[in-house]
Amino acid sequence: MDSQKEALQRIISTLANKNDEIQNFIDTLNQTLKGVQENSSNILSELDEEFDSLYSILDEVKESMINSIKQEQARKSQELQSQLSQCNNALENSEELLEFATRSLDIKEPEEFSKSDNGFSFSPFFETKVPKAPEIDPVECLVADNSVTVAWRMPEEDNKIDHFILEYRKTNFDGLPRVKDERCWEIIDNIKGTEYTLSGLKFDSKYMNFRVRACNKAVAGEYSDPVTLETKALNFSLDNSSSHLNLRVEDTCVEWDPTGGKGQDSKIKGKENKGSAHVTSLKKHTRSGTPSPKRTSIGSRPPAVRGSRDRFTGESYTVLGDTAIESGQHYWEVKAQKDCKSYSVGVAYKTLGKFDQLGKTNTSWCIHVNNWLQNTFSAKHNNKVKALDVTVPERIGVFCDFDGGLVWWTFFEYWDAGSKCCKNTSEK
Repeated sequence: MDSQKEALQRIISTLANKNDEIQNFIDTLNQTLKGVQENSSNILSELDEEFDSLYSILDEVKESMINSIKQEQARKSQELQSQLSQCNNALENSEELLEFATRSLDIKEPEEFSKSDNGFSFSPFFETKVPKAPEIDPVECLVADNSVTVAWRMPEEDNKIDHFILEYRKTNFDGLPRVKDERCWEIIDNIKGTEYTLSGLKFDSKYMNFRVRACNKAVAGEYSDPVTLETKALNFSLDNSSSHLNLRVEDTCVEWDPTGGKGQDSKIKGKENKGSAHVTSLKKHTRSGTPSPKRTSIGSRPPAVRGSRDRFTGESYTVLGDTAIESGQHYWEVKAQKDCKSYSVGVAYKTLGKFDQLGKTNTSWCIHVNNWLQNTFSAKHNNKVKALDVTVPERIGVFCDFDGGLVWWTFFEYWDAGSKCCKNTSEK
């Protein structure tokens, strides 16, 4: 009996040990499964980020290729149209000459034939008057927000002008571009009036050159003297020395850095495009954030004090630009990457404190985008919030009229197409 109990006791101990081993194996499997799920989620997230980055690069390449194709198409179309007009005119003149020659052959009397000799000349039929070069009037030209209106006049009245051809190109030089900086002329053909407005421009250079020539049905005239117009563009960078420690800044791009500059694990990016400004200087200012660690602020302000990396601290995730607004009118744009959770862009009239955030002081104005838990889009000033009933845009344009004390916001729902606008006015 005792031996049976001892055998049963051993069996029970063995089963208990096996049970523990099975439980431990189950726990191990659960942990492995959890790790696989987490790793899969991380890999999918990283894959999404990589594809978003690739899509962005492809979009830029596509835009560049489309512009090149359009320029080449316009150039070739203009050349072929000019050749077609000349051929049509030559055909008309040839038919007239043939008709005149036929009439001359029908003349019977020698004296009468000799009298018509003066009329039988190639010059009346093939001599074509070349239009004179137009004159662009810089006073009548207008550079506005993302558009330029060019006006010109003819030195003398010419009723035979059929249309005008306007050409333009961007440059960073006041005057004709240097040889190494010269860009291809872009062509606008078949303009019937003496004024034309180019809209939807991207002011990424300081100036633009314009020239125009007149065309009749036979031939195009000489180009006008080129005129250079200032496009109020200001190419600026972000001031890394003034940024919050949790921001990584390179040129015009700012991204979230949770390691405070000690690591490479960055998750959120907010990109600020080069802006266009009027007159001289512009100080850009990145955004001032709120409690979310995924948030950053981008803005611009009148004279700022350059400081060290403790210029902003706490929850003021902000970086300044490297130039200050002191007068005039200025325009710039901000584009955030698709994974950016929250950001603000705006202006501050006076220097922000190291703990201040854009839109939470009485001297700062901003547009705030929040994609953290739910999509919200609002304007902020003096810690007051006004919700904006528009679709969260792909990019935001800011127009600051320093002398007039106005701030305009332009919301671009698409990069190349339609835009929605909201006006925000403030006292200096």
